[in-house]
Amino acid sequence: MLAAAQPALSLAADNDIVVGQIGPFTGIPVPDAPQLNQGIKACFAQVNERGGIGGRKIAFFELDDTYSADGFVKAFGQAMQRKPVALLDPVGSAALKRLLDDKMLDQADVIVLNAIPGAEALRNPGHPKLFHIRAGDRQQIEKIVAHAVTLGVTELAVLYHNIVIGTSGLAMTQAAAAATGKLKIVPFEATAEVPSIAAAAKNVAKSGAKAVLVVGAPRFMADGIAQLRAAGGGQFVFALSYVPAGLVAKVAGEASRGVALAQTYPNPMGISSPLQREFQAAMKQSFPDVTGYTSFHLEGYISARVFAEAARRSKDVTPDAVAKALRTMGEYDMGGFRVNFARNNTGSGFVDIGVVNADGRLIY
Repeated sequence: MLAAAQPALSLAADNDIVVGQIGPFTGIPVPDAPQLNQGIKACFAQVNERGGIGGRKIAFFELDDTYSADGFVKAFGQAMQRKPVALLDPVGSAALKRLLDDKMLDQADVIVLNAIPGAEALRNPGHPKLFHIRAGDRQQIEKIVAHAVTLGVTELAVLYHNIVIGTSGLAMTQAAAAATGKLKIVPFEATAEVPSIAAAAKNVAKSGAKAVLVVGAPRFMADGIAQLRAAGGGQFVFALSYVPAGLVAKVAGEASRGVALAQTYPNPMGISSPLQREFQAAMKQSFPDVTGYTSFHLEGYISARVFAEAARRSKDVTPDAVAKALRTMGEYDMGGFRVNFARNNTGSGFVDIGVVNADGRLIY
């Protein structure tokens, strides 16, 4: 289920601006895509209520790729039949790798805005029509490594998933640690299966490392944290932004307390910035039954807002025109979060670290 009170955005009229989302609404046991979807819909409902883009409404649709590369290819073909200007927030390294390997953006008239995850392999060289809002894995890992060094850690274990997000994450951790000259990296590989993670976690616990970074798909990171604690490891635990604090708390229970998660967006429950307040007002309007907001809700909202701003600055709201507007609009400040695509296709370098508290929520 995507939500209780869905804004009416999916039925496109002839003059509407069509935008879509392809994501894993089934096939992956985490709420990333549905929460992104709610944030996108909340923003577009807000935009439409204020008159749309040059008097044109935004029509939004979503398609399920079942968290598989083949599913993504199928959904992409279905999406193109609707002639969207952009696709927002696709999730999954396998899907994104297929998008690039099969040169799908060379064959379709569409841009992709804000791909998840931010693995370096998906950004370099990337594609001119693939834009990233969130800070990449490299920036998250560099922040974590710097934080570990300030805590006096000299040996960092890395429990990594044997897929691209994990292997590239390990390589970036090794590079970041080497740059400090103060940190030794000890790697431990595992598959997504819990017995494999548990075996690796036991080896991490025996390693003597004072801290551990868990890097992989969201469920892998949650399971990794749970298994590290079950193995008796008392190390300080870091993970990347893709795993929600709520999922960590659900899987690891009380052992989730004190886990540090890199965050690529401001606190979605904060009230200090205009962006936070506008986001929460939009969510309350569109999804009154949702009472706790996550970083994925905010990420969906921000990606939709960036698209809307670029569309406003486009002479014609076409994929090429929106891409040009993204590159030429300079710094766009949403009142607490900035993006700028003038230098490359990555708009933000924002990284913070939140710590899971006893209630399963992040403290910044």
